[in-house]
Amino acid sequence: MTPDRAPATDTAAAPALPAPPRRWWGLAVLGLAQLMILLDGTIVNVALPSMQRDLGMSDAARPWAITSYTLAFGGLLLLAGRIADIVGRKRVFLAGLAGFAVASAAGGAAPGPGALFAARALQGVFAALLAASALALITTTFPDLRERRRAIAIFGALGGAGGALGVTLGGVLTEAAGWRWCLYVNVLFAVAALAGSVLMPPDTAPRATGRLDVPGALLACGGLTLLVYGFSAAEHSGWTGRPVVATLTAGLVLLALFAVWLRRARTPLLPPRLLRDKARVAALVAGAFLMAAQLSLSLFLTFHLQTVLGWSAARTGLGFLPLSLITTLTATQLGTRLLPRLGARTMMTAGLCVAASGLWWLGRLTVHADYATGILPGLALFGIGMGSTFLALMTTATAHLPPEDSGIASAALNSAQQVGGSIGSAVFNTVAAGAAAGFAAPHRTALLHGFTTAVHWPLTGLLLAALGAAVLAGPRAAAAPRQSPA
Repeated sequence: MTPDRAPATDTAAAPALPAPPRRWWGLAVLGLAQLMILLDGTIVNVALPSMQRDLGMSDAARPWAITSYTLAFGGLLLLAGRIADIVGRKRVFLAGLAGFAVASAAGGAAPGPGALFAARALQGVFAALLAASALALITTTFPDLRERRRAIAIFGALGGAGGALGVTLGGVLTEAAGWRWCLYVNVLFAVAALAGSVLMPPDTAPRATGRLDVPGALLACGGLTLLVYGFSAAEHSGWTGRPVVATLTAGLVLLALFAVWLRRARTPLLPPRLLRDKARVAALVAGAFLMAAQLSLSLFLTFHLQTVLGWSAARTGLGFLPLSLITTLTATQLGTRLLPRLGARTMMTAGLCVAASGLWWLGRLTVHADYATGILPGLALFGIGMGSTFLALMTTATAHLPPEDSGIASAALNSAQQVGGSIGSAVFNTVAAGAAAGFAAPHRTALLHGFTTAVHWPLTGLLLAALGAAVLAGPRAAAAPRQSPA
């Protein structure tokens, strides 16, 4: 495969703007916010049993502690991205930080399940504002290509580490201080980021003009929300249940209408020019499958460490720490050096294949496998693959665009990851439950068989994404359509 050299293509797309002062301080604030919102996506998982006991939550209601957050987050990302482009990315970012702190405090103080679910949904709303504006601010704050690659590598590594650190911190906090601190800790993160934002550089990048595409927002947000809900409900109700089928069908219909509307709207919520770039499409697909694999891995190992090896919640969380460290080191030390030499296509393809090999290794676990020789090698391979992929897909998803489209491009990537994660975890859980139920063996062995069987689905997804990257993410033309009409 001929390497697609990144410098020549990126140079054509880079805005000729002076580098703002204090930009690295701004990256620290943005990275802290990114870590917070992705950490929040998994920190509650470990605390769910304690939440259920303390709040008198039924088994049927328990999934809403997770679903209420993912519904609001995944459904509103595209709208949040366009709001950031029109209103201003820094304004939206600061509003998201303040709102996320308030919502987290309300969740930690929730007297009952209803209040908790409402607070989690509100967290999702403000998480969408944060996610859509943070990556956009990086692409507009770092005009120098080398600095931007390094900034995106750090930002992406923090995102990849956030999910694993959520499990670690969730286990420690639940045992040491109680489940409410799994939500209160977000207040500390948000306040620290708000205090640091005083020194962030101003957002001087051009804003998008025109009105907000309200019909497009309703169709896109409604379709994504229904899809996320449908796949989340399938984990507990099965794929053939009438509510699940109806919800998924309605979501697909709304998204189909959204695709038709994009060609007619004067200022579409998602400009079609973003999806005319095959490399960007490959990056969005890679982001979706990578997030699905990461969440599946988290579910798999949480079960294995606690049920098979008998680890406590805190020790289970610490077991994920190597994944966070390896992902961060790979992205910041290896990815930034190899991307300019190998190009995004090679980095995405190779990284996804390495991550898939990590899942393959974990799919061979037995009830007698220990952590050092059975689990750690698979974690290491997955972390290397994830760290190698993040920088390439984030760079590709946001390249060759004018600054006024940076928010919606960032939101498109986050939407792909959120929807991919929801679909992937639902498929993983459903397949695992079915395989375990049909396996005649002791309970612990049957459950492990279910998970090792289900892991082949995210593994296959990673390989398909690698194939898509190899075929679609070829060298971009220097004259990429930065100012072409929608």
